[in-house]
Amino acid sequence: LLLVLFFLASFAGNAVSRSRTHHPHATATTAVLDVSSAISRTQQLLEAEKNARREKHAVESSSSSSSLSFKLHSRFSVRGGRRRSSGKDYKAVTEARLARDSARVRAIQIRVDLVSLGIRKADLVPLGEEGGVWDEKLAGPVTSGTSQGSGEYFCRVGIGNPPKPTYLVLDTGSDVNWVQCAPCSDCYQQADPIFDPSLSSSFSRLTCETQQCRSLDVSECRNNTCLYEVSYGDGSYTVGDFVMERITFDGSDKVDDVALGCGHTNQGLFVGAAGLIGLGGGALSFPSQIKASSFSYCLVDRDSESSSTLDFDSPLPSDSVAAPLVRNPKISTYYYVDLSGISVGGQSLPIPPETFALTDSGTGGVIIDSGTAVTRLQSDAYSSMRDAFKKGTADLPPANAVSLFDTCYDLSSRKSVEVPTVSFHFSNGKEVKLPAKNYMIPVDSSGTFCFAFAPTSSSLGIIGNVQQQGTRVSYDLANSLVGFSPNKC
Repeated sequence: LLLVLFFLASFAGNAVSRSRTHHPHATATTAVLDVSSAISRTQQLLEAEKNARREKHAVESSSSSSSLSFKLHSRFSVRGGRRRSSGKDYKAVTEARLARDSARVRAIQIRVDLVSLGIRKADLVPLGEEGGVWDEKLAGPVTSGTSQGSGEYFCRVGIGNPPKPTYLVLDTGSDVNWVQCAPCSDCYQQADPIFDPSLSSSFSRLTCETQQCRSLDVSECRNNTCLYEVSYGDGSYTVGDFVMERITFDGSDKVDDVALGCGHTNQGLFVGAAGLIGLGGGALSFPSQIKASSFSYCLVDRDSESSSTLDFDSPLPSDSVAAPLVRNPKISTYYYVDLSGISVGGQSLPIPPETFALTDSGTGGVIIDSGTAVTRLQSDAYSSMRDAFKKGTADLPPANAVSLFDTCYDLSSRKSVEVPTVSFHFSNGKEVKLPAKNYMIPVDSSGTFCFAFAPTSSSLGIIGNVQQQGTRVSYDLANSLVGFSPNKC
């Protein structure tokens, strides 16, 4: 669920990372971090938590030229289910985010490991039994969801006929689409009224013999109707009828007969959103059901009120850095990118390319995921990158570690700083250079910034949404490419 987020010998430490207070000029091997602006956003988020915000009751229109487009919003910009800060400061918000993020990452890694061994979720989880929730954790607007529970980014869609506008979590790491439905045995708080299928003329239940029902990982047949269960790494889950419904984009474009879960029992941290739109590679995902040849999104700053779009069947932008998209034959959900190396400060790190490789058995590799916040790298690769970054920031005052971040700095006296560049390199020779704000992030409102990557003992790496912010990420499914286009929100 529920898309949060993070240089070498040719530079002496104090030359690479010097304080900038006037007219900063980044070099080819350094990037400028606007400290003041980042701190200001954290303070604005907490202030907004105390104030009423405008409701959005319509499916918003988009200026996108693609055939299907949703608006995408950050969780921060969605009212209704947005939790009050209750006196919590930004550091507490950060620590809660990272705790949820760690649960999601563990769930993805466990799922991939089990599938590589030939074990399916259905073999582990009997639907509806006590403890049966498995631990795993067209254009429209995309918004950040920082101050709520699971799911960092939301899209605005219409469900049913007539369409009932609602927010759904955007998730490339899931396949099953679902929405909370009346009558509710157990429903959490959401921004819009609970969807009532009895008021929709396009609603129909799926029978147990249908291909859609048979494609579920966890299902049950009751009175010849299909029941589903989906669970997530933070303990959230949804159980209910598996049905067919109409989905409406920006108030006009619509898709009929989309299989989705109508959840009558739902628990967890999807506060604000009514459910989830699955963008994974499996048969039940939204792109698969509408036979989209491509889709793309741009994730706005996680603490921002602005929005962007989730587009389907739109061409790869001409300025995209295109990397090979690799699929795991053992599990169809995840999108693997053919990462071959990392550079810091313009210098390639001594990391063997096989560190990032997807094996024939379905282990290893690096996925790109909208629902994971912070990029995870194998421990040795992470250590190499962190050590190079620390060498290039030797003159910045250090700060204590925060949660899973072990490399932090006290920038409270700085307006801006220059830090080493961080770039991802792909097997086709292409390179994506990250903006400084995508790997040096504030963890409180007083000037503590941390290097926003984390190690993992798993062979699976994950590129998270912190590193994707401000970049249009395009999934060219027809040509097996992932494109990265900066400043395309």
